[in-house]
Amino acid sequence: MTPVPAAPPAAHPVADAYARLSEVFPGLQVTTWDAAPPSGDGWVCAAGLAAGGAALETFLAQDDAQILRDHGQRARPDVVASFALHRYAWPACLLITLPWFLHGRVPRLPVQDVSFQREPGRMAVRIGAFCCLPDDPAAGLPGARVVPDEEALRAEVRAAVAEHLAPVLAGFAARMRRGPRALWGLASDELVEGLWYLGHLLGEEPRAVAALKRLLPGTTAPYVGTAGFRTLTGPAGESLPTRDRASCCMYYTLRPEDTCVTCPRTCDTARIKRLTATN
Repeated sequence: MTPVPAAPPAAHPVADAYARLSEVFPGLQVTTWDAAPPSGDGWVCAAGLAAGGAALETFLAQDDAQILRDHGQRARPDVVASFALHRYAWPACLLITLPWFLHGRVPRLPVQDVSFQREPGRMAVRIGAFCCLPDDPAAGLPGARVVPDEEALRAEVRAAVAEHLAPVLAGFAARMRRGPRALWGLASDELVEGLWYLGHLLGEEPRAVAALKRLLPGTTAPYVGTAGFRTLTGPAGESLPTRDRASCCMYYTLRPEDTCVTCPRTCDTARIKRLTATN
């Protein structure tokens, strides 16, 4: 009797979202693992960053060197830490927000289940539990936890991001000279700006903005403020979407004349000029 070949293992319910992420944003490739996380060759586990020891020191040293290479000057230690935290937190938030945005599925990713390789831009995750709605075809799969409605699912997004980032923020806190509110303001910005950018790449920016407004309405501790979106009017009467960051990325300490377009330091006149110059 000819043996029947075993069926290939089914892809995890959020794997399609990660594949789509890597397709539209090749600078971030996401893979999954089961037995052991990748190690060596520049890989760092998020739990190592949260611990605040040698793994964090190595991670910060890479940003220190990159700032010197890119800008010809050294940054203050707290600025180095801010840059390094952004480099990790921006893609880490997408691991949770993009499956929610694309498929209504919210993976839970504690720090021990996520690893990051900054060059060439890769993340590896071990996914266990995830949340979804009752009508999701994945609702009956192992690891699924069904929640009743869209608002409950948004609460799961906020909880999953907070679960992952809270220990990472604690690991960075001593290096950043910022209090808890400022750190969570930074986390709020990473959550919003990552999905906003991916929404643009996917051709679904208005839907991403609407989803983020509902996700962060301004009353969802530990996050700070609302999603911050507003619309400016250009010289020809055109609508120019922008947002106000809850935190400062500290780039002005290196280039005082070149603030981010969403920075609270950037006035609306300068925003309009810069937004219309790139359109």
